[in-house]
Amino acid sequence: MARSALTASGARLASLLPADVVVTDPDVIAFYARDRSRFTVHGWPAAVLMPRTTDEVSRCMRAASELGVPVVPRGAGTGLSGGANAATGSVVLSLHRMNRILEIDPVDRIAVVEPGVITAALRDAAAAVGMSYPPDPGSVDMCTVGGNVATNAGGMCCVKYGVTADFVIGLEVVLADGRVMRTGRRTVKGVAGYDLTHLLVGSEGTLGVVTEITVRLVPAAPAPHTVVASFARLADAGAAVLEIRRAGLVPSLMEILDRTTLGAVDQLAQMRLGDEVAALLLIQGDGADAADLVAAADEICTRSGAVDVASSSDPDEATMLLEARRLALPALERLGHCLLDDVAVPPSRTVDLIAAVEEISARLGVVIGVFGHAGDGNMHPTIIFDDADPRSRTAALAAFDAVTQKALDLGGTITGEHGVGQLKRGWLSRELDPAARAVHVAIKAALDPQGILNPDTAIPER
Repeated sequence: MARSALTASGARLASLLPADVVVTDPDVIAFYARDRSRFTVHGWPAAVLMPRTTDEVSRCMRAASELGVPVVPRGAGTGLSGGANAATGSVVLSLHRMNRILEIDPVDRIAVVEPGVITAALRDAAAAVGMSYPPDPGSVDMCTVGGNVATNAGGMCCVKYGVTADFVIGLEVVLADGRVMRTGRRTVKGVAGYDLTHLLVGSEGTLGVVTEITVRLVPAAPAPHTVVASFARLADAGAAVLEIRRAGLVPSLMEILDRTTLGAVDQLAQMRLGDEVAALLLIQGDGADAADLVAAADEICTRSGAVDVASSSDPDEATMLLEARRLALPALERLGHCLLDDVAVPPSRTVDLIAAVEEISARLGVVIGVFGHAGDGNMHPTIIFDDADPRSRTAALAAFDAVTQKALDLGGTITGEHGVGQLKRGWLSRELDPAARAVHVAIKAALDPQGILNPDTAIPER
């Protein structure tokens, strides 16, 4: 669609909506046209819509429905799967102005927020009244709760606490035709009707626009205890992970970094982790039994062949011990352009996946660093390539596909927490069986019969 036609679309929307909701400035449009993903496409949207209230979102959707204009809901744009990429002629519906924390209730242990609230702000507000909101995606200081709901985001604490869906108990949602619907409830229990709340969590903006979120809170945990163990053999790290699970230990996080990632971290921060280290395990406990848990994990890692084990109950020292994990992606990004994958396998197959990635890396001649959540099997193989070299791009995509296929072969899934988006839309049809694909298409048709909500994202290709 030509720019002149896009301007006309923006003008038609502007005639139906409040003047300050519709933004057609080209520089603003360019900023909102895509997320942070690679190897995805985006077009030039007709406008960016910036509502402040549920009523304004409803008016936006009614206008878009009347005009047949596709709508791409957007949070902070930190996504890595192309789920917020605009199509040419669409409008981006940014929810960043809806950023109020409406309620924090430490008695009922809930919070009510608008979708544009930064996740870290919700966590801070909960902490101020002695409560905790555990989901902790890597972009916690930038991402929004609404975006977390859209992708069912996770993070390092998922092994003990679960993902976003485990904390969302109610939603207010604007449907494709502008109708406003409430799902879920504020009560601890409630089984009336279908579970529409969890149908919408993880739907990536394809079924409705979330305008209010009610989440469950938990009492704040004591200061964590941490253990870090380095291994000369990847298999030994894998044996430690399996033994920790067999022992019934439930750490609040259990992270792993492979040799390539550790080398990149060493280059960046001069942490002197050692060239002989094939894998690093970081384990943390934060409950009343944290000291006993860390002591048991320490003993298991030592027995499994760890070459070095360090533990601490001091919060500042714990932060230092976890620094290698937090530096993983920044360190790998220094090696070249990055294509970050997001796959999950049964926890018992985590090391099998890492070993397979090493084989794929050697076979295709591509540098791949792996880090992720050993406690729940969600790994982030990160492929390094030269974006200016077509052969390098081709090899990166081949490695990406090989890793994703290997995750399926190991009984896993194509995405653990980043979402399907554009990047893995074709893969979704491989993971779902024909009946499941048909149900996805039917649900989409029921809630969005015109197909205007994020049409290029998530729903399996027919």
